[in-house]
Amino acid sequence: MRVLSGIQPTGRFHWGNYFGAIRQYIDLQHGNESYIFIANLHALTTIRDRDQLTQNTLDAALDLVALGLDPAKATLFVQSEVPEVTELTWLLMSITPMGLLERCVSYKDKAAKGIAADAGLFTYPVLMSADILIYDSEVVPVGADQIQHVEVARDIAGSFNHLFGETFVLPKYKVLETAAKVPGTDGEKMSKSYNNTIEIFEEPKAMRKKIMRITTDSRPMDQPKEPDTDHLFQLYSLFASDAQRDEMAALYRRGGFGYGQVKTALADVAENYFAAARAKRAELAANPQQMSDILADGARRARKKAGEVLARAKKACGVAR
Repeated sequence: MRVLSGIQPTGRFHWGNYFGAIRQYIDLQHGNESYIFIANLHALTTIRDRDQLTQNTLDAALDLVALGLDPAKATLFVQSEVPEVTELTWLLMSITPMGLLERCVSYKDKAAKGIAADAGLFTYPVLMSADILIYDSEVVPVGADQIQHVEVARDIAGSFNHLFGETFVLPKYKVLETAAKVPGTDGEKMSKSYNNTIEIFEEPKAMRKKIMRITTDSRPMDQPKEPDTDHLFQLYSLFASDAQRDEMAALYRRGGFGYGQVKTALADVAENYFAAARAKRAELAANPQQMSDILADGARRARKKAGEVLARAKKACGVAR
């Protein structure tokens, strides 16, 4: 099964990114033909600082490999290093109805708020469709709020196939597991937009400082508490073993503890959980040529497949002999 995933380099990855998506992307590299790209072209709709985008892109690559992405099993590459995708975008844009793009959530949300939307945001779903279709992707893992993008890709591919003959594989979406909510430091969903994140590779002292500031309720220490409704316990559960989780749950139900005790335990298990990845990242960062070679090889492999699909599409619609 050919699987495609893309991640925008809009900032350093946090716990929500990891448990919500990255961990599952990495799991899918086993037993599948997996393409994972860093979507720096998409990031241009929000990041206008050259140095920041360049650094974010490198950081994303380092983080993914450190966290377990194996370049020997998955094709890891930077989106802009596969120019075939932007050429395919134009072919697709030429047969995409305006109404389809006007109904897309990212554009509608900004328009409804009176925020000016540029052409990049408006046509964003077409570039995303090209990302998906150019590798003959069969499955695209997404969050529930991203399903529409895969459906748009299917609609555009279907229209192209109808007009010019069978050219594209129609992809299917795979909804990422969302059972484990990842709360931020304020108890809301962890998100850069809410400024409530804890980064995966945050310095341990800074991480602990953020954890100690996590919002908690004001119930007395001796009062028993239900762990399943407590966001601090939810965070602890992401990192803890079954035995640690059961022990902490029993402490909650027994009462007679302080949240500072739980926060310290959370900091300990989180630091231990990412310790190997942190060491791996430091090793990669100390050898920039290694990371450069990984991305160059990934781009070469991605371009080989993209070139095959683009040639097929160009021939189908008559712009190539």
